[in-house]
Amino acid sequence: MLSTSRTALRQAATKQFTVKAGARAASAWSSVPQGPPDAILGITEAFKADSNPKKINLGVGAYRDDKGKPYVLPSVRQAEKKIVDSTLDKEYAGITGVPKFTKAALELAYGSDSTPLAEDRVAVTQTISGTGALRIGGAFLERHYPHAKAIYIPTPSWANHAAVFKDSGLKVEKYRYYNKDTIGLDFDGMVADIKAMPKNSIVLLHACAHNPTGVDPTEEQWLKIADAVKEGDHYPFFDMAYQGFASGDTNKDAFALRHFIKEGLRPCLAQSFAKNMGLYGERVGAFSIVCESAEEKKRIDSQIKILVRPLYSNPPVHGARIASEILNDSSLNQQWLGEVKGMADRIITMRALLKENLEKLGSKHDWSHITSQIGMFAYTGLTAEQMDKLAKEHSVYATKDGRISVAGITSENVGRLAEAIYKVKG
Repeated sequence: MLSTSRTALRQAATKQFTVKAGARAASAWSSVPQGPPDAILGITEAFKADSNPKKINLGVGAYRDDKGKPYVLPSVRQAEKKIVDSTLDKEYAGITGVPKFTKAALELAYGSDSTPLAEDRVAVTQTISGTGALRIGGAFLERHYPHAKAIYIPTPSWANHAAVFKDSGLKVEKYRYYNKDTIGLDFDGMVADIKAMPKNSIVLLHACAHNPTGVDPTEEQWLKIADAVKEGDHYPFFDMAYQGFASGDTNKDAFALRHFIKEGLRPCLAQSFAKNMGLYGERVGAFSIVCESAEEKKRIDSQIKILVRPLYSNPPVHGARIASEILNDSSLNQQWLGEVKGMADRIITMRALLKENLEKLGSKHDWSHITSQIGMFAYTGLTAEQMDKLAKEHSVYATKDGRISVAGITSENVGRLAEAIYKVKG
């Protein structure tokens, strides 16, 4: 009888344990949906899986030298050695970063003769590269901009723009920018859309080297764009990820930003030092706002700190110290400017060679857009089907929208690339 009771108790306990174990097996995350794959990572994975020794990867948005290898600027190496040799501590930076870096970043963007800088009315914070600058900017506008919480971005724009601003709490709208028929700027459509926006709208503008198209307004067109923004009392938000990297001249690439300020507009700005210093993994950037007065700057600065503190407290110091050394040391700065021009010139040369090779093959298409576009990326005008053929039949990998990273073109592969494009496009 006792044995039977014990057996019954064991069976009941086992049943209870099984029920509890079953309950634990139901995950809190069982309803989380599978997210879509990242387009660029998918290209990289397909490229790595391809056994063709002559395969070409034109999807990566990072500079490569003429051997197709990652490139660390000599000025960066020298600056980093100086920092390591100086045995600096690893203490926290302030909430808004390394002051020597942020001051130099402002002078690079706005110009050493900038009136807002001279009057001490530009609020600035170091950020987690350009993406972090955009996110801080989006969060600040969502919280403090007194008008509509919508931001207008160009069609197309960098893929992450919409995601960053949506996650900042802003509504994302679009304005016309690229004309697929001319493979160029839809200037009339852009200006018309800016004029049609509700008053006091936020307008995102790529300062130079538009990503992903490589299509930039001319200086004359920028004057009219500024007029349209001013007419609508719109708020300009500049994204400047490629200063110096576009034309090889940091002042020329800052033309639009500086012109808007001369016109009395007070924009905000996201800066990145990933491309122009090759500091991709160091995540060095800055976000700044041109204010009405030094007193207003103090108030805005306090609110930026309130945003940064719960996000990441303060930014990393190593990359900022490297950038600061390059920007503040006159000898290193001149060396860096030469290296930036060298990178820009190599990309410009690859554009010219690709166009030349396509024409030599007898292509009847007009490829002038390849050389008229600027910066790391080019819109080829190829369709998604043609891009798919490039990958499957010729081992050339890039995004389906026809965008290629010109930095992935080299003296060795440009001929083969032209042949592949000619075979799928004619």
